Amino acid sequence: MTRQRILAFGLCVGLVGGCWAAAQNPPAAATQPPVASSGSPAGKIGLFIYPQKEQTPEQQAQDERGCYASAQQQTGIDPTAPPQAPPEADKKKGGAVKGAAGGAAGGAAIGAIAGDAGTGSAVGATAGAVRGRRQQKKANKQAEQQAQQQGQAQQQQTLDTFRRAFSACIDSKGYSVK
Repeated sequence: MTRQRILAFGLCVGLVGGCWAAAQNPPAAATQPPVASSGSPAGKIGLFIYPQKEQTPEQQAQDERGCYASAQQQTGIDPTAPPQAPPEADKKKGGAVKGAAGGAAGGAAIGAIAGDAGTGSAVGATAGAVRGRRQQKKANKQAEQQAQQQGQAQQQQTLDTFRRAFSACIDSKGYSVK
């Protein structure tokens, strides 16, 4: 039992001593993260920049800021600006009315054969209106999706233009761009 107490006491003293020594000697300064982080100008636009002529991280940061400003000036593009809302798709209207008219005409013809053109016309108009509304909704949904895709493609093209301008500048200063 005494041996266990001595061992426990020794462990406690060792732990306390180790914690005290760690508090007295702070760890060596950690190395700085690379400049091509998401907070750097290149990181904001999804590019990785590597110095090829032994530039310092400070010089690289300065060069990136300069090229970012130059690319903005040359292209007129601000990549940090939120994307523009996609243009409103042209909504089709009158699908129910057109469908009802066509359905009524078809229903009247069928009703005339059956002996009651009025009832056939009413049934045809109702069926035609339902069909017309469905087709209209489908066309509107397709137009909306197409407008959204065009907006995304335009945003990507704008960002690619900015990246090309930035890459040309930073490349001329002796960096590799990926």
